[in-house]
Amino acid sequence: MIDHGIAFPYYRLHVVPAVVSLASPTWQREVWLDRGQFEDLDHVVHVLFDDFCDAAEPVRHLGLSLRTEQEVELMARLGAACSAVQDAVGARAPDEAFLDAPGWPDVVSAAARLAQVMLNNDYLALANLHEAGHARPPGTP
Repeated sequence: MIDHGIAFPYYRLHVVPAVVSLASPTWQREVWLDRGQFEDLDHVVHVLFDDFCDAAEPVRHLGLSLRTEQEVELMARLGAACSAVQDAVGARAPDEAFLDAPGWPDVVSAAARLAQVMLNNDYLALANLHEAGHARPPGTP
């Protein structure tokens, strides 16, 4: 996969949906609280803090899974909001406790802003690939 701007575009395929899920209270209640679903808050936290980014110190992921300094700044805000809620309810609290915490709207708001910026940056990168002559994704016939 060729992606002008980041070294690990496949990482971003995990990061963006995780951020989008944090921006959607409806998704959180319908999916995370359904034990039959794969995704829950623990999964999202692992994606953003452990596996494909480090929301606590996102600057190390600039150029890897994050495209711009603005994304780094907004990811840091999201990481701080998530950490504040975790400190308030406890790391082992059930997802419901996080979603009902007074600080959770700050998480949703930070995620919504970051999601908007990340998706806009992805569309811009796609447009740049198209303008560079890639009529189809690189590697496809």
